Amino acid sequence: SNLTQTSFNYINSIIGSGVVGIAYALKEAGFAMGVILLITFAAITDYSLCILIKAGISTGTATYQDLVQSAFGLPGFYILTFMQFMYPFIAMISYNVIIGDTITKVFMRIFKVSTDNVLGNRHFIVIMTSLFVTLPLSLHRNISKLNKASLTSLLFILVILVFVIVRMMTLVHEIPPSPESFGFANRGITKAIGVIAFAYMCHHNSFLLFAALKDPTQRRWNRVTHVSLALSCFIILLFGIGGYVSFTYYSQGDLLENYCMDDDYANVARLMFTVTIMLTYPIECFVTREVSTADISTNFSLQVLDNAFFVNRFPSNLVRHIVMTVLIVLASFAFSTLTDCLGIVLELNGVLAAIPLAYILPAATYLKLENGPLLSWSKFPALMLAVCGAAVAVCGTVVAFVDIHNGITCSHGADMPYCQRPEANVTGL
Repeated sequence: SNLTQTSFNYINSIIGSGVVGIAYALKEAGFAMGVILLITFAAITDYSLCILIKAGISTGTATYQDLVQSAFGLPGFYILTFMQFMYPFIAMISYNVIIGDTITKVFMRIFKVSTDNVLGNRHFIVIMTSLFVTLPLSLHRNISKLNKASLTSLLFILVILVFVIVRMMTLVHEIPPSPESFGFANRGITKAIGVIAFAYMCHHNSFLLFAALKDPTQRRWNRVTHVSLALSCFIILLFGIGGYVSFTYYSQGDLLENYCMDDDYANVARLMFTVTIMLTYPIECFVTREVSTADISTNFSLQVLDNAFFVNRFPSNLVRHIVMTVLIVLASFAFSTLTDCLGIVLELNGVLAAIPLAYILPAATYLKLENGPLLSWSKFPALMLAVCGAAVAVCGTVVAFVDIHNGITCSHGADMPYCQRPEANVTGL
């Protein structure tokens, strides 16, 4: 692929379901601080992707797993394997939450039913969608059959972005902001970081993108990374600012939850986003399943590992493929019934998986493999990235579980207060 093609694939791997949580991140961090964090994390993500490939080139490794294993041995390999399982699995849970959010509101609008009706019951909708849509798609053994989904997904995301910006112009005068809506900072910075880290996470695809790059050199990789992260940051900023300016302190973890149920343009956006999620879900399921079942070899002349967790057991066959897929899909459904709040799911995936995968492990691997003393100036940025990443991951995890213990509330299945105001024109263009 040339630089333009690689950049397109790069952006496509970044821009995804996380964009609907950015307005919520701005609410939690404070508008100004949230914007600063979005730009800062774009730069940090850019740096971590560059040093990740630099470490790979210096060691002659072609995958993230091999790189971490060359630095930290089998313990590092298994830690990375666990993280690479957790990230797409929690993403699948978030997709179920989004499906429950979007389809139920559309059905409630079309069929004029309430949450007491089966068509307004998110658990019924999610299990039916899982059994008849996402599970059959996830049973594909060849991921190439889903390649066209990525282009469709990105196009739909861009259409939804246009809707968010246009609708902002009609809503900004109808939904009164509070005096604190555009303050500098709020107390939920660690929550915001988790959501932002999830939105920028693409490191699991980095070696595939590098391998596909024509004339893959560090210089060309750095160039395509800078361009791709800058454009991705711009799109994410538009989503966040457009959503937050529209709804300010009403902003939900799922931005589409903020739009009124009788807003038919929003319902079209909901349907488009649901299609995007349904097409993306099988890809995440593929990654989750393959992390556990794919044949993986070590760099230490050991026997080939048939399974990342069960060495030389459970030979690959169709029965195991089906059983593993069904178990993963059902498990993601079961966990998605525990909450209807997308924000907490994005936060947890950010602090438990995205931050370690995107910041801590690339920095730690670079520090271990790069020549020179640990406290040298050349290693100082990576050292700070690893230390700060670990601190944020720990603090964010504690905050998330405290919030879970105290109870999490969000709006689902009911219109927001401003939708009840007869004088508000929140459904028309």
